[in-house]
Amino acid sequence: MKKLWLGLILFFFFWGPIKTQAISARNIIAMDMDTHRVLFEKNAYDEHLIASITKIMTAVVAIELKDINSDVTATNTILKSFGSGIYIEVGETMKLKDLLYGLMLRSGNDAALAIAEFVGGDVDTFVEFMNQKAKEIGMNHTTFINPHGLENNKGEGNKSTAYDMALLSSYAMKNDVYKEIVSTKNHVAKSDRKTYSWTNKNKMLTLYEFTTGGKTGFTERARRTLVSTASKENKNITIVSLNDPDDWDDHKYLYETLFQEYESVKVVDKNNFKVENENYYKNNTLYIKEDIYLMVKKSEKENISLDIHLEKQKEYENGSVVGSIKIKLKEEVLKEEKIYVQKQEKVEEKKKNLFQKIIGWFTHDK
Repeated sequence: MKKLWLGLILFFFFWGPIKTQAISARNIIAMDMDTHRVLFEKNAYDEHLIASITKIMTAVVAIELKDINSDVTATNTILKSFGSGIYIEVGETMKLKDLLYGLMLRSGNDAALAIAEFVGGDVDTFVEFMNQKAKEIGMNHTTFINPHGLENNKGEGNKSTAYDMALLSSYAMKNDVYKEIVSTKNHVAKSDRKTYSWTNKNKMLTLYEFTTGGKTGFTERARRTLVSTASKENKNITIVSLNDPDDWDDHKYLYETLFQEYESVKVVDKNNFKVENENYYKNNTLYIKEDIYLMVKKSEKENISLDIHLEKQKEYENGSVVGSIKIKLKEEVLKEEKIYVQKQEKVEEKKKNLFQKIIGWFTHDK
């Protein structure tokens, strides 16, 4: 009898219905990139050093402020770089786009300094741009002091939270140039002196098939930091971990768990969008630009509601924003989209001249 009980205990211990995995990260978050809904978190709001995941912001600022096909010539500023690099030389010229690949795939600290000086005029001004962008995005617990993520000789470095970096990752993935770069496994770049061949350090691109991008980071003080993104069946998630010795496994485990636990529900179809009992714009067409999906658990579907607000504008043009639609889960607004108007053109019958009338008489069907 004792053996039977022992067998049952061991069975449920190893094969019980609840499967969990210990998350090794000190700080970690999983966020729905479309709604910023937090799907999982552990100490996600604590400020810590972030190391090279800093470079996500460096890339975003550079892409938004400069033509990526611009030529960048490295100056003596790159000599201040240490740690990981792409090993460009002073006086060497390379396209900004290729420097961005070197920044994100190889975590080049020399690339970060070259980009910052080119875009900002000097590194300090560029860092100001980084902090301004952080405020715009809503990263309220983030401070950048450099474009690469290394700490200075006082141990000071860029600080943020897992939550803030998830906001940044979600924002960055809306940019097609950024998205293309971070999803690339291998890239060949050419300067006026050399040809470079780079492999992405983000192993998630190989380890997990639905991975779409991300950035690795490491310093002795910050330890391992990782931002990753993945998409599956209209579900888009970003995961950020700080000080995580087992980051690859933690990220993969959370993606697999969350993609199974949540489903993507189309709550508004752009091709069948109508506002019931709407009379003010009844002679025009109201529309939204994209289908609206919501990532929810099966048990949450019945709690989804739509809140439509229209403004009665006296003057408006085709494509004018005339309202908004809020998608709510219970009382929480998870998503908001703009409503646009398209005027219906009146087709006026042109007056026929005498010749056209005569032709019409002879060609009219009897």
